[in-house]
Amino acid sequence: MTKKEKMEFEIIVKDIINNNNFKELDNELHHGISRYGHSYRIACGVYRLTKYLHFNYIDATRAALLHDFYFNYQLEGNSETKKLSIHPNFALLNASKYYELTDMQKNMIESHMFPLGKVMPKYKESICLTLVDKVISTYEQQRYKWGMKLGVYLLFIFNMITLQK
Repeated sequence: MTKKEKMEFEIIVKDIINNNNFKELDNELHHGISRYGHSYRIACGVYRLTKYLHFNYIDATRAALLHDFYFNYQLEGNSETKKLSIHPNFALLNASKYYELTDMQKNMIESHMFPLGKVMPKYKESICLTLVDKVISTYEQQRYKWGMKLGVYLLFIFNMITLQK
C-alpha cells in the first residue's frame, strides 16, 4: 500500500481498531496468528481489491475487519466443522453491538464462509471478502504448519544432540 492508501485505510477502520472489545481479538489464536492480525490482514486485502475494482471499498473494508469478530468461548461445545459454519453468526452479533451495519456489511460477515456456511454472498463485495479470506487463510495455515513442523524437527535434533552428550 502507498502511504496515502495506508492513511486512508487507517481512517476507515480507526474506530474499530480502537474498540477495546475488538482489541481483545489480539489474544485469540487463529491460523497461527492472532484473530486481530488475521482480520487486519483480510481488511487490507479487501480494501486494495475493492478499491481497485471501484466497488464500495469503505463499507467492504469495515466489514472485512469485522468478519471474524467472535471469541473462542462463544463456540465452546461445538465440533470444529460446526464452528466453521456458525462463527459468522457470532461475528455479526458482536459487530452489531458496536456498529450500525449496512445490509451489504451484514451479508459480507454472514457469507464469508460460503460454501461452508449457509448464507450466500449477495454483493460483489461479499464475494471479494470470501475470496480474500480463503486465499489469506490458506497462506496463514500453511505458514503456521511449516513453522510447527520446523519447530518439532529442531526440537528433535536438539534432543538427539543433548542425549549424545
